[in-house]
This record gives sequence, structure tokens and C-alpha cells, in this order.
Amino acid sequence: MSKALFIVDVQNDFTEGGALGVDGGDAVAEGISQYLAGHAGEYALIVASRDWHDADNDNGGHFAAEEPDFVDTWPVHCVAGTEGAEYDPGLVTTAVTHHVKKGQGVPAYSLFEGTTDDGKTVGQLLDEYGVVDVDVTGIATDYCVRASALDAVEHGRHVRILTDLVAGVAPDTSEAALAELAHAGAELADAPAS
Repeated sequence: MSKALFIVDVQNDFTEGGALGVDGGDAVAEGISQYLAGHAGEYALIVASRDWHDADNDNGGHFAAEEPDFVDTWPVHCVAGTEGAEYDPGLVTTAVTHHVKKGQGVPAYSLFEGTTDDGKTVGQLLDEYGVVDVDVTGIATDYCVRASALDAVEHGRHVRILTDLVAGVAPDTSEAALAELAHAGAELADAPAS
């Protein structure tokens, strides 16, 4: 039985000071790096996703420059090739086995909607590596972490959310997302100590 670690959207635009920065984002980046230092060898697959939006369009209605509703439409963020789309500097990516880009011209929340540079989907990678168990970390608990974890459950994997290695947009929606994930069968746990 193989394990995978998902690192969802730990990008400059989602950490403090970014276009859609969440409180605790930098701490999550550093926490994941510390966790990887002691646990990377436990995973057959370590997948890091990034929003990678087009600069020259609204990405299927995802961007609303005027009045975003912060539910379906958002300020411009994580534009391909910009500093905002890069990984937070606190995240050490040397142990990452696969980098996934999502939202290229369309709204995308789950890392299952993205692909590697050679065109593989996360579903294909999980099958290829025989992954049964998936640990999920990243940003934001109430959006892309939620969507990625629910998709992993739907793909028949045992999912564990490392609750001390996620950060959300708002406390109430993050709490609701974790409750929904637990109801869907995901395990909620702190990251194991090194």
C-alpha cells in the first residue's frame, strides 16, 4: 500500500500579503517544509498543486476585476509566470515528486482538475503508483483543500487531512469544510510528529 501527500496551492497569492492571502498561510508553508524534512520518505508520491491562471482572459468567469463575490468570482490571482503564482518561499519543494498546474483558462479548485507538465492527471498518478492513502495539506481549507480532499475520497482513497498544516479563508467556512470532509469519510488529524 502506497501513500501520497497532497500540498494544495501554497502560493504567494494565497499567503499573507498576496492577492487572496489567508491568515496562517506562511506558517502552513513552513510547517509543511518541517513535516517533509522528517516524513518525505513515507510517501511514494508528493504532489504540489498551483493555480496557474491565464493573464489575458477572465479564466471562464473566475476573475472579476470589478466586484468579485468571493464565492464564484475572485480578484485576479495566481497568474501564470508571476510572483503571485510561485510557491511561498517558506515551502521547500525539493521532495515534491510531481508539480500540478490547474485553472489554466477555467475555474479549478481541486488539484484533480490540474495536470503535470507532461499531461498526467492526479488520478492517473495515484493509479500508477498504487496509492491507497492520501494525506492532504495546504490552502485554503474551505476551497481548494476541501475540493481536492473530496475528489480523493471519490477516487476511493483513504484521506487524512493534516489539520495543523492547512489554513482557510474564514474560520466558520473552514470548520464547515472539515465537518463535511469528516462526514464524507476523511480522517482529521494533526500531522504526526517527527
